[in-house]
Amino acid sequence: MSLDQKPVPAQPSAGSGDTASSDGNTVTGDNGTASGDGGNAQGTPPAAWDVRQAGPWTHRDLAANGARFHIAELGEGPLVLLVHGWPEYWWAWRHQLTALAEAGYRAVALDLRGIGGSDRTPRGYDPGNLALDITGVIRSLGENRAHLVGHASGGTLSWVAAVMRPSVIQSLTVVSAAHPRDLRRALLTDRRQMAAFEHILGFQRPWIPERRLVADDAALVGRYLDAWTGRNQLDRAAVAAYREAIRIPSTAHCSIEPYRWLLRSMARPDGIQFARRMKKPITAPTLHVQGAADPVLLSHTALGGGEYVAAPYRWRLMPGIGHFPHEEAPEQFTAELLDWIGRHKD
Repeated sequence: MSLDQKPVPAQPSAGSGDTASSDGNTVTGDNGTASGDGGNAQGTPPAAWDVRQAGPWTHRDLAANGARFHIAELGEGPLVLLVHGWPEYWWAWRHQLTALAEAGYRAVALDLRGIGGSDRTPRGYDPGNLALDITGVIRSLGENRAHLVGHASGGTLSWVAAVMRPSVIQSLTVVSAAHPRDLRRALLTDRRQMAAFEHILGFQRPWIPERRLVADDAALVGRYLDAWTGRNQLDRAAVAAYREAIRIPSTAHCSIEPYRWLLRSMARPDGIQFARRMKKPITAPTLHVQGAADPVLLSHTALGGGEYVAAPYRWRLMPGIGHFPHEEAPEQFTAELLDWIGRHKD
């Protein structure tokens, strides 16, 4: 039986404390986790909570780029792959999954490597490899092309995927994410953007950030979510779900590893080479959505992404909306998304 045909267990395996590495071996730390972010009573979610929430969608696992990925899938038609940001997981796209399916699309929400129901591997959290995870999932779904939608860190990876595998991306929708070259420039020169990324600066310390994130039932994650929204706060059930998800053993560590790479690589050869590679023009039609009240990724940092797009480009600034447009104003965001991908079906 192939991996993507395995039945989904009633309870997620991610909470067991052991994690599968990309080569199929089990990776454990001092407390049975890959990273030492807890694995104790304080850092482990209740057994009754399940990352694979019930709904009209189907949950399954599939193999791509040397790891196992969890997806939630709904509908039939052209593929739309939805990639979450931090500190969310696939559940962030629950509104869009149903709306896209009703509009005649095959909507798939992905858990990124190290998050939700996907593998927590000991390495592989640089943007190039994470982007190959995304394009590999598209191939594993049996599709040659997809409309790619990414939020925040998932949006950054979507920019990268469109550069690395242009033939796979039919259209690109980036939400609350500057082009990687614009973000790099802002983090080197813009004091306001540096201050907005204060939490990411804090992630650079070893061990301490992981423990802070899971302490007190992940209360810090709840505070981040509340502080990063605009006038429409996230519903309490969603905030509770994201707090539970970050407490799955090893998730806190794995989910912030890309941010550690982001800052630590800036002066290293791999970071410089990555920045140079991202000069390549993007050939996919691109919708760029930004909340005007986003306190994390400032709108002037995101503005200008069209410079790197050699295809139709649309900038949409949503007044009063913070870091999570797809959740704060789901109907407005979904209408923009459906209009964009509908224009670029062929």
